[in-house]
Amino acid sequence: MSKQDWLYGIHSVSAILERHPDRVLELFIVETREDKRIGDIIKLAKTHGLRAQFIPKKTMDHQLEEGAVHQGVAIRYRPSAPGDENDLKHLVENANAPLFLLFLDGITDPHNLGACLRSADAAGVHAVITTRDKSAGLSAAVRKVAVGAAETVPFIQVTNLARTLEMVRQQGVWVYGTALSEGAKTIYETDLRGNIGIVMGAEGVGLRRLTQDCCDGLVYIPMAGTVQSLNVSVATGVCLFEALRQRS
Repeated sequence: MSKQDWLYGIHSVSAILERHPDRVLELFIVETREDKRIGDIIKLAKTHGLRAQFIPKKTMDHQLEEGAVHQGVAIRYRPSAPGDENDLKHLVENANAPLFLLFLDGITDPHNLGACLRSADAAGVHAVITTRDKSAGLSAAVRKVAVGAAETVPFIQVTNLARTLEMVRQQGVWVYGTALSEGAKTIYETDLRGNIGIVMGAEGVGLRRLTQDCCDGLVYIPMAGTVQSLNVSVATGVCLFEALRQRS
């Protein structure tokens, strides 16, 4: 069993037990942990026929990836597998509501990806799409930061982002890229209703030129202070929730 098949942390474990208990194979608790939050997890597990196994902290530390902040609880489970281009095409073709997609262009930091997934879940995004290469994947660290969102929001990895953007545009999705470029409009004066995809760029470098060329329009977040850019996960949250506001 690889370290990819472990999930840890109180919020993440609780979310999986609540939403996908059928995927949980084993529940482990550090034997010295005795508090209400751990007690609630044990009770929740029992309702699904799962018994907690109590182990030393050193044993749990050894089982998980180095530096894992497990808070005394971890599960061994069947993680969801990423989708591919065919899954995205099927999702777009069979949507029964206006599509809301998030594209990530080269996000490599696991914590940023996890935070983007969490925001996507909260904002009602139908799928998060990224590239297979030069991007973070669904590691245990990503799943922990996502707090269960990696198991609820379809996560799709594609070979060629530009080609994928052209595909969804041909299927009626309006694609907006985020960039401080000439001609870009503020996110607040952009119509984000209907079938849309929002494209966020990589940490530091932003959207690649080829990706920008595949967008129907470019948008930016206006800044009131001296800082001209936000962390990509923060910027993603701002854009997604402005879209949610308009779509509501």
